[in-house]
Amino acid sequence: MKPRLQADADLNEDIVAGIVRREPGVDFQTAEEAALRHLADDKVLALAARENRTLVTHDRRTMPTHFADFITGNTSPGVFIISQKISVGTAIEELLLIWAASDHEEWANRIVDLPL
Repeated sequence: MKPRLQADADLNEDIVAGIVRREPGVDFQTAEEAALRHLADDKVLALAARENRTLVTHDRRTMPTHFADFITGNTSPGVFIISQKISVGTAIEELLLIWAASDHEEWANRIVDLPL
């Protein structure tokens, strides 16, 4: 099964729009669609896990700590942290490559910095 993605509230929405435009088969839910705005990181991780979606975020400051705490008692489909220093185009290419070349099980309980 292909990874299903969940945008965090801080993710640049142009990344989501660009991915869905380039590959309509990608299941990439926006933060607004999931009602994630104003939720704490632990709640965001729980919602993504409940929906079996890998979380995509720019939050390198707090998300790694919350993720480490979360996986001590839960299973997560994973987290991709996208550097804010890379272009939207590069972020789209990285996520499309991951989506096309991997299965969702490969990312379970992993936090990965992008670009790879």
